[in-house]
Amino acid sequence: MAIQWFPGHMNLTKQAIQDRIKDIDVVIEMLDARLPASSANPMLAQLTKGKPSLKVLNKQDLADPVRTELWLAHYNSMPATRAIGLSATDTAPAKQLIKACRELAPLRGGMVKPLRVLICGIPNVGKSTLINTLAGKRYARTGDEAGVTKTEQRITLAEDFYLYDTPGMLWPRIIVAKSGYNLAASGAVGRNAFEEEEVALELLDYLIANYPQNLVDRFKLKMEEVIGHTDEQVLEAVGKARGALLGKGRVNLQKAAEVVIYDFRANSLGRITLETPEEFAQWLAVGEKIDAERQVKKDAIELDRKIRFKKIPRPSKRDID
Repeated sequence: MAIQWFPGHMNLTKQAIQDRIKDIDVVIEMLDARLPASSANPMLAQLTKGKPSLKVLNKQDLADPVRTELWLAHYNSMPATRAIGLSATDTAPAKQLIKACRELAPLRGGMVKPLRVLICGIPNVGKSTLINTLAGKRYARTGDEAGVTKTEQRITLAEDFYLYDTPGMLWPRIIVAKSGYNLAASGAVGRNAFEEEEVALELLDYLIANYPQNLVDRFKLKMEEVIGHTDEQVLEAVGKARGALLGKGRVNLQKAAEVVIYDFRANSLGRITLETPEEFAQWLAVGEKIDAERQVKKDAIELDRKIRFKKIPRPSKRDID
């Protein structure tokens, strides 16, 4: 799926992080608990390499709790990394951030050496809502569309704790195809960057295999209408159940797709997580292999172009005269 998702302000965000990171003690990366690895920015990992990291699995109240525990254990096993799960609207859990950051940088603190923390994340992951909760006031704009925050902000959460907020940043090209669909389903990608029907079918394909009961409960289907059926068939069943019909009983697949995506984002389908650590590792291995093969072909084409260019005889000055 081709997604054009790297507007100019995200290039500016990349530069802002590069300029700021040398003065930062801890990096908080906000992740969507429903798709932790897909919502982790590989570009950010490179920009902040070597800095202690706090992974925040936000929106855990929307995610599968069993799978959230798997992801927390996965990240907590990494060096110089801690992970916590929370909902950005819960005041008490949000306060865990300050404590976790201090533990990651125990030599920082006090007015002489204040703790400097950079908070990052993809668009629409709930970062601005969390900052407002932490600060106890409306510091950051919030919204359900990608890219609400546009400029860097500094928020003082304590006398010796400075939090630097940055606009949400995606990366220019994905190599894990499934991540693109998961990001689109979650709302991290603007609605004009993808086809709803294609994303809904990918989402249904995963739900049929992993959360069939959720589909049965939400759309009042029978289990035999879900298990053993294709994503296209289930999408049609959803359209019929919701009255998304065209003339002569045909299903409005576009409308049905919009219903599926909306219900997932609104948590109407129940607590769902679209990936496990093991699944994502497999997807990543496949993506890296395909990307490496693509690069080999690209290099071969470029080499062939250079060879052919050199073989073209150039006219001498005498010939021109």
